[in-house]
Amino acid sequence: MNNKHHVHTMRIQIRWGDMDAMGHVNNTVYFRYIESARIAWLDQVGALPDPTASSEGPVIVNANCSFLKQLTYPGEIEVSTFVGPPGRSSIEVTHEIRLIGPDGQPGQLSAEGGAKVVWIDFKAEKSRPWPERLRALLPIA
Repeated sequence: MNNKHHVHTMRIQIRWGDMDAMGHVNNTVYFRYIESARIAWLDQVGALPDPTASSEGPVIVNANCSFLKQLTYPGEIEVSTFVGPPGRSSIEVTHEIRLIGPDGQPGQLSAEGGAKVVWIDFKAEKSRPWPERLRALLPIA
């Protein structure tokens, strides 16, 4: 993604139950890590998806992940979140997952993924322009 802008970083403990029969973190769990980071960022900017409290909000229309290096228990990861310039109703959100080393610093890239997030009218199930208060937080194209 060109012009990506760092917006959030969080650390997550790898749990024993995150691993599969192959002895490494299951591929589906990476999507949970990414989801946790995306939701933490949306919460930080006051844009949590909640159709019971608001008539509009963000939804995911696609998601992807590239698995570059295995993760195993025990461990801790850092998930960095980036956003690209907004379109009328969508933004590309990407994430980098790095294992925290013994020195407490994030190391080599273990996975990278992302999602297209679209602002919608929940009842009409139609896209809507990103609210100006949120657009002001996003990078300009």
